[in-house]
Amino acid sequence: MYRTNTCGELNINHVGQEVTLCGWLQRSRDLGGMTFIDLRDRYGITQLAFNMETNTDLCNQARKLGREYVLQAKGIVAERSSKNNKIPTGDIEIIVNELNILNVSKTPPFTIEDVSDGGDDLRMKYRYLDLRRTPVRKNLELRHKVAMLTRNFLSSQNFLEIETPFLIKSTPEGARDFVVPSRMNPGEFYALPQSPQQYKQLLMVSGFDRYFQIVRCFRDEDLRADRQPEFTQIDCEMSFVEQEDVLNTFEAMIKHLFAEVKGLHFDTFPRMTWHNAMKYYGSDKPDIRFGMKFVEINDVVKGKGFGLFDNADLVVGICANGCAEYSRKQLDALTDFVKRPQVGAGGLVYIKYNADGSFKSSVDKFYTPEDLKTIAEKFAAKPGDLMLVLCGETMKTRKQLNELRLEMGNQLGLRNPDQFAPLWVIDFPLLEWDEETQRFYAMHHPFTAPKPEDEPLLDDSQQWGRIRANAYDMVINGVEVGGGSIRIHDRTLQNKMFHTLGFTDEQALSQFGFLMNAFEYGAPPHAGLAFGFDRLCALFGGADSIRDFIAFPKNNAGRDVMSGSPSAISDEQLNELCIDIKKVE
Repeated sequence: MYRTNTCGELNINHVGQEVTLCGWLQRSRDLGGMTFIDLRDRYGITQLAFNMETNTDLCNQARKLGREYVLQAKGIVAERSSKNNKIPTGDIEIIVNELNILNVSKTPPFTIEDVSDGGDDLRMKYRYLDLRRTPVRKNLELRHKVAMLTRNFLSSQNFLEIETPFLIKSTPEGARDFVVPSRMNPGEFYALPQSPQQYKQLLMVSGFDRYFQIVRCFRDEDLRADRQPEFTQIDCEMSFVEQEDVLNTFEAMIKHLFAEVKGLHFDTFPRMTWHNAMKYYGSDKPDIRFGMKFVEINDVVKGKGFGLFDNADLVVGICANGCAEYSRKQLDALTDFVKRPQVGAGGLVYIKYNADGSFKSSVDKFYTPEDLKTIAEKFAAKPGDLMLVLCGETMKTRKQLNELRLEMGNQLGLRNPDQFAPLWVIDFPLLEWDEETQRFYAMHHPFTAPKPEDEPLLDDSQQWGRIRANAYDMVINGVEVGGGSIRIHDRTLQNKMFHTLGFTDEQALSQFGFLMNAFEYGAPPHAGLAFGFDRLCALFGGADSIRDFIAFPKNNAGRDVMSGSPSAISDEQLNELCIDIKKVE
């Protein structure tokens, strides 16, 4: 037996017991007559004590050890004279009578402590060392807890966890696929699944009326803090349900997770249509932890001679309570913010409603104090408030104002990571127009059903932009954590949807023939959704990035700098796969 106990479990009740611990040397302190070592394992830290007077050889051995040496220590649990209330084992120490070096270690390239001196790139390169740090380890423990709670909850609701294939057929819609060449079928390729969408629908046809899977998915897309080329989702599907059944089931699941992980309890999640989310927040994933809802002011600002407003499709703004004291420097910084390429606005108009009831704005030349008061009334502004206004093409301006609203929320401390505001966004458009390709695409995927009352609009291409999807997203703190829809289960309607998206019968049959054929054998009404598991874990952990909740993540270039992937493969492998490439210098 290598150890009798872990480094995180001993306390004052164990005093006098003989124990054996194993772990890594976190730090050592040589005080002359005494040497102390902090021994760390996954469970915590225990102090080892070596006394020069009682065991000189052992003390000298301890003095020569380096950081991250792997040690086995045997000794007696004793009460510490100088207690450490910052750790659970801080009341005791081990008086060591035998010390074994299980392995030596090179000096690590960064300190393996809660606050490390290693930068992101260095810690990613030595991820196996970074994982020894307590904050990262706790993130993965949180991930494990969320996974187990999810499995137990869904199992209690009669869901079955069923695995679906990782080597599947490539489909043209959505993000780019990662493809895998088939050696046994030269010139042909598998794709790694972006989601198990078609297979979980087939499981509904098969009669497994409640399916789930905590599953790895793959998308070859540009990366950012909340994206990885491979990610995990909680994938679910249900038969014989309507939208209300789905929302109630998975709202209950998220409430359960919040209660167990964070000790928080929620009433019914509010619901907001996509149209209202865009109108009042400029985003289909609004952060409703704070106000500053958009106020459209076309009716009170046009016709006053200010060309930018007069010629704009939309003039819209937000009211920042108590910010009338913002300096010119602060207002210029906000103007610079909205002019950044990532936001794309041409400028910013401000109106200060001063504490004394007077007004000061960047458009005083065009608007009288009475005009500005009318505008303030539109915003329901009070003395001391600041109104910030953008104008331009409707959807672009709303998205720009969304960025400004979030920035103001950050500046005013209104986006507290310990506060959670979940909601459902419903009634998305079924289709969205792409200017570059001059065609409609499915906003979610081609298997999403339209609202029943909007189905007739599929017959009129002039009405396609008005069709609402029977779709829903769960949003928490401005992050889309899950989304899904009622599925099309009728082959005739699915064919009509494919035609709407520009598929010929031959293309639809080639890409989705197996699913279409299955629909002819009694497909039940069904629906589902998927939660971004990595995002949920980061949300519960109070982090913006999902990377520290994944054991071995990729960087922004999609690379694993630790293992060196992706990498070139040999000509022999390429020939075996019948792949001919020209090497890029």
